[in-house]
Amino acid sequence: MAGLLPALVAVSQKAAEVARLCRAEEPLFRLLVAEKTGPDRNERFQHDFKTLADVLIQELIKHDLGTQFPELRGHIHGEESSEFKDAEDSTNEFIRGCEDVAAVDGVAPGGLRSALVLVGAFDRHTGVPVLGVINEPFFQRDPQTGRWQGRYHWGVAHGDTRLCSLSPPAPRPRPCVVLSRAEAPAVRGALGLLGGGPPLLAAGAGYKLLCVALGLADAFVLSRATTFAWDSCGPHAILRALGGGVVALEGALRARRDGGGAEPPELRYHRPRPGRAGAERWANPGGLVAFVHPQHLRAVLDALRDVPGL
Repeated sequence: MAGLLPALVAVSQKAAEVARLCRAEEPLFRLLVAEKTGPDRNERFQHDFKTLADVLIQELIKHDLGTQFPELRGHIHGEESSEFKDAEDSTNEFIRGCEDVAAVDGVAPGGLRSALVLVGAFDRHTGVPVLGVINEPFFQRDPQTGRWQGRYHWGVAHGDTRLCSLSPPAPRPRPCVVLSRAEAPAVRGALGLLGGGPPLLAAGAGYKLLCVALGLADAFVLSRATTFAWDSCGPHAILRALGGGVVALEGALRARRDGGGAEPPELRYHRPRPGRAGAERWANPGGLVAFVHPQHLRAVLDALRDVPGL
């Protein structure tokens, strides 16, 4: 464990540099895009794309960690297949990407700020996340050169050990929630009544999880099964290190409605979903709620317990 955390930080730094280099030349970047098809495609999107940067980063992480820790070979999973075929005129919002999107209450609604490198490790027997690194390759521009600069955050949550590069954010009296722009109106409306202000909107599941860890929001709620293990494992470990976690929304609401006092079920990462193929094997079923302070989780669940369809 002591050697694995520095290794995860190091590969995240390499990966961040690859992301910046691939993004540096816009005409070149547009050539480094391919559309995902078949079971690797996220069903949420009509068109789902990967870039050569995605593939290079994933293979770099597999190579470096597999070389340093041979026992991990065969146990390093990621989003992209290593096959890459160039495709013309296949761009979407992310690829056209706005580079300087103004933040709203500290949260970037979209653009490169929300493009992160996420690396996590989980216990193979229990599925509990134990190590996590979030690297922000496009955190800010150098005022002199205009080049992007990054930063990273890490967390350890193993047994009784809780260590993190971040300090737990102070709890607000009433939780502020960050959501996807595609979140259901009924969910938006219910969470808007919490009293912590209107929900903040942002792109990228990893980025919204980061917003919770940083205290920019008190909870991230997603009502649909559109995230995957590689989106949440690393941030989940950091949130656990801060005293929080990530629970399955569907199961947490069921436990809340039953009133039996059962602990909401946290996400686990060691078992692929049976009967699914490709990326869907590693989808997080039933939505999720990410939090640092348990009272905010309870407030969110109480707000959503009577929403139809949940």
